[in-house]
Amino acid sequence: MSDKTKVTVWNEFRHEKKDEAVKNIYPEGMHSVIADYLKKAGGFEVKTATLDEPDHGLSDKVLNNTDVLIWWAHAAHKEVKDEIVEKVHQRVLSGMGLIVLHSGHFSKVLKKVLGTNCSLKWREIGEKERLWNVAPGHEITEGIGDYFELPHTEMYGERFDIPEPDKLIFLSWFAGGEVFRSGCTWERGHGRVFYFRPGHETYPIYHDQNVLKVIGNAARWAQPRVIMDTSKAPHIPEPLEKI
Repeated sequence: MSDKTKVTVWNEFRHEKKDEAVKNIYPEGMHSVIADYLKKAGGFEVKTATLDEPDHGLSDKVLNNTDVLIWWAHAAHKEVKDEIVEKVHQRVLSGMGLIVLHSGHFSKVLKKVLGTNCSLKWREIGEKERLWNVAPGHEITEGIGDYFELPHTEMYGERFDIPEPDKLIFLSWFAGGEVFRSGCTWERGHGRVFYFRPGHETYPIYHDQNVLKVIGNAARWAQPRVIMDTSKAPHIPEPLEKI
């Protein structure tokens, strides 16, 4: 039995097929770049899944053998089947880790898990982003300094309609003046959830070593501590004491 964390990297994989600019940055897809980094980082058993595969690549067999699911989505949120969303949700409640990237904030999956609309402000003019590490010492920020910068990216701004994070990990400032809670953690059921903002498809965000390091750290942090199916009616045990 492998002692490696089993990670599935999920991606719509649409922009990379239709948009030449995106294809030039990610010829094999954003999911492949992230998966390749995790494989080289060590300690992970990695597979990928995409929207247009049967069951979106997330069959029961795949989900039941996934410790941490990484989710990137943008233009096809509505195409994700509700039954798959429900299975992912139940798997998170049972203990699977979930990492949602960038525009995955508006996915059915994150909305289901967090119970809010996850809406925000945005602007795409290629401005600079400075991500401040506000949780030094957290497992997710291991090896990350006080801050790092992305020279060109899409702006996300507050208010971000999410539940109050259990822990705020990164706070972003943009050249246009906005700020954003760009790294947030929650616990849902037995599962750990991390939202990480960077990753717009027309910029080489997933070639940035700080971004990749954060994703790798988050995958280690989010791995299950227990897997316990809570979707079924509970068993009523016999009392331990004589009644």
